Amino acid sequence: MAIGLIRSAWNYRGFILGSVKREFQSRYRNSMLGAAWMIINPLAMITVYTVIFSQMMRARLAGVDSHLGYSIYLCAGTLTWAFFADVLSRAQNVFLDQANLIKKLSFPRICLPIVIVLNAGLNFAIIFSIFIVFLLLSGNFPGWIFFAIIPVLVLQVMFSIGLGIILGVLNVFFRDVGQLMGVVLQFWFWLTPIVYPLTALPEPVRPFVELNPMTSVVGAYQSVLVRGEAPHWANLVPVLVLATVLCLMGMGLFRKRAGEMVDEL
Repeated sequence: MAIGLIRSAWNYRGFILGSVKREFQSRYRNSMLGAAWMIINPLAMITVYTVIFSQMMRARLAGVDSHLGYSIYLCAGTLTWAFFADVLSRAQNVFLDQANLIKKLSFPRICLPIVIVLNAGLNFAIIFSIFIVFLLLSGNFPGWIFFAIIPVLVLQVMFSIGLGIILGVLNVFFRDVGQLMGVVLQFWFWLTPIVYPLTALPEPVRPFVELNPMTSVVGAYQSVLVRGEAPHWANLVPVLVLATVLCLMGMGLFRKRAGEMVDEL
């Protein structure tokens, strides 16, 4: 099954790459600075975080000597969350946004999630590259352990796209799903240790926050980028299992409801 899906997507690689290119161009078509905004926005964010949290607030993390430690911690968590939320938001609306395409053209529907991941991934790659340059210039680049992020990134994509496809199918039949997830994401953000470290929470609360899958994912990025340490891989095993189940459920639900979705759209 997996090989068949990969082959189908490869046969339609022109369609996938063309879709990614069109969305990227359309986003900045009527802007004077164009794609430069993709550099300006993250630069502004990193600057604000560095000035406010490292200089004015003198924020510190336990066990981290760098005066930029909290800024790096905050940027690592925020960028990771932004990528997750971007993929999830795009996926939950993909069938509604591409309704005309789905009804008029015959193509492997697996292409749609791939387009979503590539579009969100392109934005993330540009912003994260600027963050890496910041780490290099400030002398805080973690070294070779940095590449431990790659499997964490793959896991994050699996989790977000699996959940996103399920929500996308449900959103076709129940339009409140998309509105509800906007509210859920706001609470989810603050229930994930991004702005605060997990150790800042009361001891009885921590086990509940640790049940949040994004706690382990964000924590893996922060472990590598802030402390230069390998992620706690054992903490990511439950997320891997959950992500795999969600991907299988998402594809199964889509196949089962594909005909009904076309009628509903």
